[in-house]
Amino acid sequence: MKFTTLLVALVAVPATSGFAFTNVGRTKSASALRMTADETKIDKEIKVGVIGCGRIGIVHLGAINKAPNVKPIIVSNPTVSKAEKAAADFGVPKFTGDAMDVITDPDVDAVWICSPSQFHAEQIKACAANGKHVFCEKPIATDLPETVEAINACNEAGVKLMIGLQRRFDDNFRRVREAVERKEVGENIMIKLCSRDPSPPPFEYVKGGGGIFADMAVHDLDMSRFLAGEDPIEILATGACHIDKSIEVLEGSEKFDTASCMVRYPNGVTAMVDVCRQSSYGYDQRAEVLGTKGMIQTDNVYPNTARIYKNDFTGNADMPYDFFLSRYNEAYVTETIAFCESLVNDTPVPCTGQDGLIALVMAIAADKSAAENRWVKFSEIVGSIYCESPTSCEVIPESVFPEGFLPVDDASRLLLPDIDQQKSGGEPVNKLKEAWKSLMG
Repeated sequence: MKFTTLLVALVAVPATSGFAFTNVGRTKSASALRMTADETKIDKEIKVGVIGCGRIGIVHLGAINKAPNVKPIIVSNPTVSKAEKAAADFGVPKFTGDAMDVITDPDVDAVWICSPSQFHAEQIKACAANGKHVFCEKPIATDLPETVEAINACNEAGVKLMIGLQRRFDDNFRRVREAVERKEVGENIMIKLCSRDPSPPPFEYVKGGGGIFADMAVHDLDMSRFLAGEDPIEILATGACHIDKSIEVLEGSEKFDTASCMVRYPNGVTAMVDVCRQSSYGYDQRAEVLGTKGMIQTDNVYPNTARIYKNDFTGNADMPYDFFLSRYNEAYVTETIAFCESLVNDTPVPCTGQDGLIALVMAIAADKSAAENRWVKFSEIVGSIYCESPTSCEVIPESVFPEGFLPVDDASRLLLPDIDQQKSGGEPVNKLKEAWKSLMG
């Protein structure tokens, strides 16, 4: 199955689908990013705001300060003292305890959303309504309907949306992706990924966190798609509790601290993923691609390259990085700068809302597979979403689908064209809207 673009998929739709393209026009924004091709050649300072001054927010603030032609002008945090300190540390002129102060600031062109996951969708929609471009840490939302709604809110408003899947910007994983693209090891046969944390998180973090597939394995599932260069077909997943027995009382995959997945891709390519919330030897993040002409793999990242040679030990002098912010610090910086460059140069974002949506679909399918002990096609998850309009969606059991509703099996068909697709699509976008109006009467 190929998640083809909306512009191609919808032309041939013969019956009623998830929603009609009504009231789709791009809203007028006061953003300074509305510039012509000639204007983009001139250095232009982009002013941004950051919501959330916790660990991730601070990492992004530091990265924003390294990006050319981008300036943070306001930060927010519910504990206003954290916002005040961040503003002082990074030279930001304004701070507040209210995220809406950032979103509605007339001088802000783009907003970085680094708040807790349960606030992401609401804040993305608010940014879209106020004509602000958005960078959002994963996940876009904690369920599929809200995810679709938030993406479509941005696409309808004509603002950029980039999702923070930072491993795509790690030099090690990017090099593997380059090898796949260049056919350096031939055609893909098999992909392997492992993700093992140094120690398990507290019970309070796991409870309500969405489970090991949505909270942890989602990064590896997305990476398998990134390395495969194809969209997935189905998944088989299983989980167990080996480390922290206290979480066994939790529901669903929240009770797992260890899990494995097999993902089938086109042409018989298989990806295998294993995740565990504890690794006694440090943060273990590796990838391997076996091809018809060879194999490429990554190793863990260490603080230094020093090695010790003794009569009873030979190896690295120090353990691998033991914290994700240390391990992926440069990746966070790289992804932040990539979005800044997209804003300054008005170019497509490198990690889209659709990428975030498909990652969540994969995680939900893994959860369902582990619960039902069977292969689950990703089309099963996508096909359960019914959208009355682009920004009003819900999950509906198959037995109560509205009359005339045609479930889709392609995640892209739940989405309006994003701003970059609109620019490249031109007239066909308008033709699609007219076609949908006639279909829906």
